[in-house]
Amino acid sequence: MTSPSILLVEDDVPLRTLTARALREHGYHVRAVATGAEMWVVLENEPVDLIVLDIMLPGTSGIDLLRRMRRTQDTPVIFISARGSEEDRVVGLELGADDYLGKPFSTRELIARIGAVLRRHGGQGIGEARRETGELRFQGWKFSTARRELHSPSGAIVDLTGAEFDLLNVFLGQPQRVIGRERLIELSRTRLADSSDRSVDVLVSRLRRKLSTAGGKAPIKTVRGIGYMFSAEVSRH
Repeated sequence: MTSPSILLVEDDVPLRTLTARALREHGYHVRAVATGAEMWVVLENEPVDLIVLDIMLPGTSGIDLLRRMRRTQDTPVIFISARGSEEDRVVGLELGADDYLGKPFSTRELIARIGAVLRRHGGQGIGEARRETGELRFQGWKFSTARRELHSPSGAIVDLTGAEFDLLNVFLGQPQRVIGRERLIELSRTRLADSSDRSVDVLVSRLRRKLSTAGGKAPIKTVRGIGYMFSAEVSRH
């Protein structure tokens, strides 16, 4: 099996060197660069499975790089930042980042998050096996865990980020049941923040918008003070 390819974009030389070395030791193929300009050169010449992207880069910030990237591709992105503010996490989520890790971080935690994001996108972390999958249907929608696709009632494919896919998968696994925000994070394994953060609310809001593209109302209800409930009936095929 080919090792997943990771692009590390980090301007701090010691951190970039140590992180790249740790990822290689865990079996990943790693390209490490210091700027957004170097990142585009890599992406134009070879595909990568995941990008670890620092927010505070010289020249163009990681936020702006992700915004531009999402216009043309959906490569999984894990943000890293020394600021670690809630605003950065929320902006990253809204732009389509898959995870966020504040500095300083342990390479062990970064590697665990990379494995989780790759699994959500249909890839495999080192030593991970692909899970059994199937198709779920609700209100004319089709959700394929095997192909990692969501089809609207009209048959159009609706693009989901890895975090959105994982969240919808949790809702479809427990339809018509109230799920607390903390439990939702635990089940979806997004690990983007704790339950008091706005991260889950942003993800739910994004998912609602995408489930409303067919003209109907998204079947995700807010249960005030508790969490959320997926109100539609779900069938497995």
